[in-house]
Amino acid sequence: MCYFVIRLLIDAAARFDSVKRVAEYIKVGEELQSFEIEPTTNLSPTWMDIGHIMFEDYSMRYRSDLPNTLKKIHLQVLPGQKLGIAGRSGSGKSSLGLALFRMVEPSSGTISIGGQDITEISLKELRSRISIIPQDPVLFIGTIRYNLDPFNNYTDEQIWSALENCYMKNAITALKNGLDSDVEEDGKNFSVGQRQLLCLARVLLRANKILVLDEATSSVDAETDSLIQNTINQCFTNCTIMIIAHRLNTIVECDKVIIMDNGKVVEEGIPNELLKKSNSKFYKLWKAREIM
Repeated sequence: MCYFVIRLLIDAAARFDSVKRVAEYIKVGEELQSFEIEPTTNLSPTWMDIGHIMFEDYSMRYRSDLPNTLKKIHLQVLPGQKLGIAGRSGSGKSSLGLALFRMVEPSSGTISIGGQDITEISLKELRSRISIIPQDPVLFIGTIRYNLDPFNNYTDEQIWSALENCYMKNAITALKNGLDSDVEEDGKNFSVGQRQLLCLARVLLRANKILVLDEATSSVDAETDSLIQNTINQCFTNCTIMIIAHRLNTIVECDKVIIMDNGKVVEEGIPNELLKKSNSKFYKLWKAREIM
């Protein structure tokens, strides 16, 4: 009898999950329809050329029945500025990056880029104009050329130049088929460091004015970390960069850092100046890092 009751409970739970999936697919369908929708306002062709980002009293939640994850964020990122985002786990660092891509819609407030509210821009237009290097590198089954340039928008010279700037030219040249060499599922025929450098080359090709790094060097060795930092410093000098940091040494040379806590910006300033203040939150995080 006990076994039978448990089986009925499991079966009921599976059927409820089916209903949840159908509801979720309906929601995803609505989002896909909005993905291709043209902007509701006439966008200037140069709206993204400056790379100025403004969060104005921005709040966001992942579901309507949950409390706000980001709460009344007021933040300005100047054109060409390198912003470091720090804080303990669950403080809202990655949510800030998701908000910029409109992965989650705001519950209140706005984010504007170049003076343009991003909710008035189609998702396709918005996401194609912002680059991201995620924590876990993503490669697809196909060729190296396909992974770097899936829509054939760039010449071989441009692709090789990007690979050279990412210190991957020699590794790809050594392969039998060069740019047409195969990439296995999840890029398993490349090391983690090489995968991340290939992702960096993909971003270089797109040459967008805004770049988000979600701790792109957390899973690579020190040598690859150094190569990535060199490329960012040399090739993204005119870009606005947001670095979501889990390791503070990656943001200590930023133009400005903000400290997140419980979904709020609780401190901002120049890293070196904050490290001189023993009562600053950034200083305390730095000291906690040294102890660990």
